[in-house]
Amino acid sequence: MEVQQVLHMNEGVGDTSYANNSAAQRSIITKEMHIVEDAILDLYCISFPKRLSIADLGCSSGPNTLFLLSHIIDTIEMKCRELSHPLPEFQMFLNDLPGNDFNTIFRYLLPDFYEKLNEEKGVGLGQCFVAGLAGSFYGRLFPSKSLHFVHSSSSLHWLSQVPQGLHNEGNTLNKGKIYISKTSPPSVFRAYLAQFQSDFSLFLKSRSEEVIGGGCMVLTFAGRRSSDPFSKECSSQWELLAQALNDMVSQGVIEQEQVDSFNVPYYAPSIHELEAIVETEGSFRLDRLEIIETDNSNGSEDNEESFLFGKFTSGPKIAKCIRAISESMFADQFGATITNDLFQIYEQHVAEYLSKEKDIHTSLVLSMTRKG
Repeated sequence: MEVQQVLHMNEGVGDTSYANNSAAQRSIITKEMHIVEDAILDLYCISFPKRLSIADLGCSSGPNTLFLLSHIIDTIEMKCRELSHPLPEFQMFLNDLPGNDFNTIFRYLLPDFYEKLNEEKGVGLGQCFVAGLAGSFYGRLFPSKSLHFVHSSSSLHWLSQVPQGLHNEGNTLNKGKIYISKTSPPSVFRAYLAQFQSDFSLFLKSRSEEVIGGGCMVLTFAGRRSSDPFSKECSSQWELLAQALNDMVSQGVIEQEQVDSFNVPYYAPSIHELEAIVETEGSFRLDRLEIIETDNSNGSEDNEESFLFGKFTSGPKIAKCIRAISESMFADQFGATITNDLFQIYEQHVAEYLSKEKDIHTSLVLSMTRKG
């Protein structure tokens, strides 16, 4: 799998689009926002720059894409009013892989964003500048020392590639599975951990060259409290999808070899693994590390953005959410014609799982400052 060419969230605004199935990610952004506010205000109040350059990495497309920028502008505007200080210019870069639906962002979302900004705050095109940048964040994206603030949410758990070493001289090491599982040999976990260590170290090194001294980053991605790499808090969706794929093998729809040779480019790190990588790479000071837990079992999130509404609808809603983020990979490996059936079977497995287990997913939030 060529991840940069294959991986993208479902485009458009249809029933299975990411735009209509990303309320879980919206909830995570909302819960991390107090950390973003603290970081951006600390940064701004040190030197009161006339221009704030901000990058959102893994921006995707949909209602979440400009949500962060809108909130940052609100936060800075309130502080400037409090201090009787002029509002700075905002330079915002939206980054994602080339397959991202940038057309929807710039054709539909951005005009509405500018109009609302002008109506509510009198901030128009002359004070807020938004640009798109396609490319992998596992490498350089911006000029040296050009950014004040970097944000990424629900993105860094995606790897730059499927870990090497899972296929050895025609033998597949993770048969019948598509991610780390209790039945996977230890070498599978080691391969995933090594790939994440390499990727996240490269991410930090690349950003260290682009962020000014004293600049900051807030990064949020799937992770785990437990040191156990087989923890259900980060892998249940892949285990259930593997079961759905194996059902389709039994039905003769796909070949066993197709399943055995497929592994998702994803890794949910532990707290200790993250701390070790940040310390070893050395460019950033880790200021805060917090945990966000989302219970997908029973719609316990009591707000209008909750994407689950009880046991009778949670199976279909989880299936659509996972389909929106992963369908491009499954279509590339197994063909687009099987995806409807695959996610219908997956929906049934989710419903059965939720009748017995809680589905709690953990996200880790890192707030860091560039040294020097």
